[in-house]
Amino acid sequence: MSTQPSSGSYASLAHLDLGGERYRVHRLDAVPGAERLPLSHKILLENLLRHEDGHTVTAEHIAALVHGGAEQAHDVVAFSPSRVFLHDTNGVPVLTDLAALRDAVAAAGGDPRSVRPRIPSHLTVDHSVATEVSGRADALRRNVEIEYARNAERYRFLKWGEKLDGVHVVPPGTGIMHQINLEYLASVVERRDGWAFPDTCAGTDSHTTMVNALGVLAWGVGGVEAEVALLGQPLSLLVPPVVGVELTGELGPGVTATDLVLTVVETLRAHGVVGKFVEFTGDAVARIPLAHRATIANMCPEFGATAAMFPVDGATLDYLRLTGRTPDHVSTVEVYAKEQGLWHDPAAALRYDERVRIDLSGVTASLAGPRRPQDRVALAAVPGNATAAVERVRAAREEPGLTASPVPDGAVAIAAITSCTNTSNPHVMVAAGLLARNARARGLTTKPWVKTSLAPGSKTVTEYLARAGLAGPLDELGFQLVGYGCMTCIGNSGPLLPDAAAAVADYGAVVASVLSGNRNFDGRINNDVSLNYLASPPLVVAYALAGSVTRDLTTEPLGTDADGRAVLLADLWPDDAEIDEVVSAHLTPELFREAYTDVFAGDEHWRAVPESGGHHFEWEPDSTYLRRPPFLDAVPETAAPPQDVLGARTLLALGDSVTTDHISPAGRIPRDSCAGRYLTALGETDLNTYASRRGNFEVMVRGGFANPRLANRLAPGAGGGVTPDFTRGGELVPIHDASVSYAAAGVPLIVLAGQEYGTGSSRDWAAKTTALLKVKAVLAQSFERIHRANLVALGVLPLQFADGDGAESLGLDGTEEFDLVGITDVVRDPARPLTVRVRPADRPAFEFAVRARLDTPREAAYYANGGVLPYVHRLILRGELD
Repeated sequence: MSTQPSSGSYASLAHLDLGGERYRVHRLDAVPGAERLPLSHKILLENLLRHEDGHTVTAEHIAALVHGGAEQAHDVVAFSPSRVFLHDTNGVPVLTDLAALRDAVAAAGGDPRSVRPRIPSHLTVDHSVATEVSGRADALRRNVEIEYARNAERYRFLKWGEKLDGVHVVPPGTGIMHQINLEYLASVVERRDGWAFPDTCAGTDSHTTMVNALGVLAWGVGGVEAEVALLGQPLSLLVPPVVGVELTGELGPGVTATDLVLTVVETLRAHGVVGKFVEFTGDAVARIPLAHRATIANMCPEFGATAAMFPVDGATLDYLRLTGRTPDHVSTVEVYAKEQGLWHDPAAALRYDERVRIDLSGVTASLAGPRRPQDRVALAAVPGNATAAVERVRAAREEPGLTASPVPDGAVAIAAITSCTNTSNPHVMVAAGLLARNARARGLTTKPWVKTSLAPGSKTVTEYLARAGLAGPLDELGFQLVGYGCMTCIGNSGPLLPDAAAAVADYGAVVASVLSGNRNFDGRINNDVSLNYLASPPLVVAYALAGSVTRDLTTEPLGTDADGRAVLLADLWPDDAEIDEVVSAHLTPELFREAYTDVFAGDEHWRAVPESGGHHFEWEPDSTYLRRPPFLDAVPETAAPPQDVLGARTLLALGDSVTTDHISPAGRIPRDSCAGRYLTALGETDLNTYASRRGNFEVMVRGGFANPRLANRLAPGAGGGVTPDFTRGGELVPIHDASVSYAAAGVPLIVLAGQEYGTGSSRDWAAKTTALLKVKAVLAQSFERIHRANLVALGVLPLQFADGDGAESLGLDGTEEFDLVGITDVVRDPARPLTVRVRPADRPAFEFAVRARLDTPREAAYYANGGVLPYVHRLILRGELD
């Protein structure tokens, strides 16, 4: 490495020979103190050094990161990701916003072509295919045909989006975005325009963190944040504290990566890592295969951290070779990581803010459920857990137990091998195939009410299962390939099988799903399923055989063989050595290279989608999928000063752990819902899913807070979708109708909530819906990181109760009137408290202080402008975007 003088605050500019060429780099060892920084902060440091301009990034920002990070005064940094990653259901709203921004700029006399990506982006179409057909050989073909028929209009729009320079679409049927990112797109080290630097990524899906397993700093952002990054603006963030997680010991026989990640989720949720970086360290890291690291990093949102980093080491290089990266590139990653101090060194004394230790030898077979991924349940304890959950559901319904249903309470209605979390891991996928082979050899079959499916994250999975002779046994148990996409994991589970559906409809059966996904929030997987458990792929197969989550798989048989002998799970479970042997024999670099040849070309269905061009997208006035979003309607050239919110009423009063699925559902649109009635009135017969309709704000605003599992304390027992309208004397009406009535009466709205508000997906529509419902502020005890940022980006003020305070402790029931006083002062100085004045009908008025969660000056600027899009619009018109 050679050096030359740097014009920045440190003499860090140098040249490095990589693959026979010289590249400019910023040497991290030229910055005193950088050697003690955690891996994630080193990558942030390089990013700041490369973008130091004396204004957006200053010497003070760099010094604060190096010498104390979040404890210093200058703890806000401007982070510039090297690329943006989108999927279709979040990517379509991003592109509709960009199309609307082009329209607005043109209407104001500007050049619409100035609205274009400044950094590379990929959009993977993986969230639209649904498990409509399963358990049959033609399931893949039928589901693909249904997908293209339903989503033809959206896919034509994506073809228009490809015309935006820098947007690369990975067509439907290729796989799940995070697995494709891991196996193909992630470079670990970028070489671009004569520079070499760490690969960093902002993605519109919370599981973008999966590539943290490769040492890539990446995390999920809201769609509007992604738009800002695409347009060349940095992301503003507080430097997160770093939690060092020391891994010790070794996994025992038969323990899967899924068992490990559920233990990690439980441990880190209990410790508290929301808004923090997590880094895995210790001698045991070297014993964790890259695929296991990816499983852990994928579920980073489930334990609440911003990122979950693994270091670059020999396992990283082995994985890059395995997945077909070139020798030149693998060498580049090794040289750069070692030169820059990004290579794993267990003995390094890094500066972690907190430390946690996890002993791998203590991990046992587990599931998580029935409603949250952090609620780990030992395999033997599942029957008791499920039985208690069934009783709670029945008590809430005030219904007795079943007496005549042919499908019992606790029956497994859905058994899905799905999601990039586990299908990216060949060890657990091969284990599922071997268990299926062993089960078929004993003559076992799945129960008739269980809807089984296989939806892997990439085509490599089905290829190595076929090569190993394991696809056949899975097919025979009903785990035929249904598609390459998220499917059941995100709620695109399709209808239940007739027996299970009838049991729910006619007898009120409390049925369950078991899936190899990452989320099991109430109402997410299927509206008719009350209990949801996360499990490893082999356990998904086992529960399909058992047919019930109330059966103890550690002691009770899964069935009987042809000779009438009981067959236990232990009889079928494959040996670790056999799993490793199959993986080693059938996973090769050629397999991955073949899978990703012409990855952007698509199949005959995609090639047949009509293309459209032009600087403007032509909006169809009768479209029910694509409507120009209203966020830039009548935006003045100059933002009006923020005003206090006076006389507000509560639209919803909510409890703890309200997820973005509760706020903006992704699954099937019920006909009797507000959105369903809107669509049927327009003549639609196939209502599709909320996720597929995210290009139409009229549908999405009517779907706001419509999840049937949402508990609104203003409408106890009514489920989601309705709330009292106090302009009508408290009449219970659809939430959208209430919002319209309040707006007509000039009454502003707030939402009351408890802890962990907005947990789950990075779904920007959860914030967009909130804004379109005219909600001015959300008062919560705590916020999940992404949703809080999304609220700010949409001009909704997140307000956090003081420690120890909450709606219950303050006696708030949601019937009061509220004044939010001091907003102008808070925008100038977000550290100042904001006063909430409360006027109950039945007692004297009182007030309390809250914290406005405008965490950075840039966020304060977004809020002052009414949101990110008006802010960017004004930058463009002033010629300040670049």
